[in-house]
Amino acid sequence: MKLFSKITTVLMLFLMATTLFANGNKEKSAAADVQLNADQPGWKLDTSPITFDWYLHFSWFPRQWGDDPTSRYVTEKTGVDINFIVPAGSEAEKLNTLIAADQLPDIITLGWWEGQINDMIDGEMLYPLDELAEKYDPYFFKVASPARLGWYTKPDGHVYGYPNASYAPEHYKMFDIPANTAFIVRKDIYEAIGSPNMRTPEGFLNALQKAKEMFPEIDGRPLIPFAGGGFNEQGNDTLEVFLQDFLAIPRQVDGKLYDRSADPEYKTWLKTFRKAHEMGLITPDAFIDQRPQIEEKQEQGRYFAMLYQHTDMVNQQMALYQRDPNSIFIAIDGPANSKMDDPTLGGGGIAGWTLTLISKNCEDPARAIRFLSYWMSEEGQHDFTLGAPGQWETVNGQDQLTAAAQKLLIDDRSAYDGEYGGQQTFWMLMDNPFFEGKGWAPKAVTPQKELRDWSAQYTQSFAQFDNLTIPGYEPEAVIATKIANMEGKYLPLLMTAESDSKFESIWAEWQQKKKEINIQAMFDYQQKLYEENCKKLGVPVK
Repeated sequence: MKLFSKITTVLMLFLMATTLFANGNKEKSAAADVQLNADQPGWKLDTSPITFDWYLHFSWFPRQWGDDPTSRYVTEKTGVDINFIVPAGSEAEKLNTLIAADQLPDIITLGWWEGQINDMIDGEMLYPLDELAEKYDPYFFKVASPARLGWYTKPDGHVYGYPNASYAPEHYKMFDIPANTAFIVRKDIYEAIGSPNMRTPEGFLNALQKAKEMFPEIDGRPLIPFAGGGFNEQGNDTLEVFLQDFLAIPRQVDGKLYDRSADPEYKTWLKTFRKAHEMGLITPDAFIDQRPQIEEKQEQGRYFAMLYQHTDMVNQQMALYQRDPNSIFIAIDGPANSKMDDPTLGGGGIAGWTLTLISKNCEDPARAIRFLSYWMSEEGQHDFTLGAPGQWETVNGQDQLTAAAQKLLIDDRSAYDGEYGGQQTFWMLMDNPFFEGKGWAPKAVTPQKELRDWSAQYTQSFAQFDNLTIPGYEPEAVIATKIANMEGKYLPLLMTAESDSKFESIWAEWQQKKKEINIQAMFDYQQKLYEENCKKLGVPVK
């Protein structure tokens, strides 16, 4: 009995101690919760070391966290280290594998248009950011844009991702916003062939042919008369979005979404590209090269003309400029419709460029949402734009890069990224309107300024046409996937057709296939999304 009594006493003391310890923890947690408010950055509550695995859906991203002073400074400040995971090959294959195996990393950044976003939401694989913020960091709501949160609020009332490079329609009244796209030609070659008009199919082909005849080689390598971006399984942005924008093909007609890829003007220019291929003015490399190969050939000065994103070739353009200012690319008026209308180039919209999401595999979602809030805040934007202390200075009340940092940024962007790491080297949550409004980004200079200025004059906001991705569980999503895959199949076939008659046959087959799988059902579903977008943005459905 005495032994039993002693055991009972010990157990009671243990239970009392456990209860007191648990209550103490609850009080501690409650006290921590009291500290959380919308005016206090949550990340400052805990700056102990932590590493997040961060998936980037962009195989071309070349940097690693910690290789530059800015990322090291952010880690020293917040305690957050990052292990970037970048696909070595097909982005879609890599992400689909991660989803299927339920092995999503802590944080994910990918284009807002990617269908896997809805798949991850439907599969309950992502944390709602609003719920994490309410629980762990109400400061998130202070630094997040209400318009962006509203745009990305799902039917269940939650927000699962936050965008970068997001512009609301009102920003077009505040800033000179350029499109990324331009029709560019190598300056010295273009002038040597007489600076011809390349807006018509005939003028376009004649100019390419003359350039090839006068300049068959560049430094011992064959000249490439015309090229665009790389092909993938779902087509080619150059032949779709960029070309259609240059031809001013409407996105809607009388308030109804329009099949731009069936437009007669588009057909005319695809047939022109077919002829260019037949004449040897578009080389086989155009169907194989991806961004690394394209960048190499740009820096070698081997292209004569390109329909391309000028923001993706800053380094190559500067390398050409430093070698020979006459060998740079200049923007000119490129392919046009038969009415010679101006291009209608799409600038950044409220959807932005990428979305950043937090996976439910993240073991510390509190630290994750707090780090996102830090990055989105003025302090975070300052750090990621101007870089670590010592990289910037205050002149007449204005923070700006030091002269040395700005010079390297202009002369060699890649070297700047490695030596400094600011100016959105890490762009996952960059807020362009914010840091542009603060004047933290240096003004564009020659030779990039001219490309930027050319595109800005034709830029429009088409935000209402963003975010039309159909949820994967809807049957119309299957149609949308098939339509996208058709682009990847038929565009190369059209460009490489051996004759105009064969082109016509392939074109007719493509248009018929779209009807057979009921493309109209896809547009009918997207029409509702489009009209909802118009309502959110306060713009007319027209």
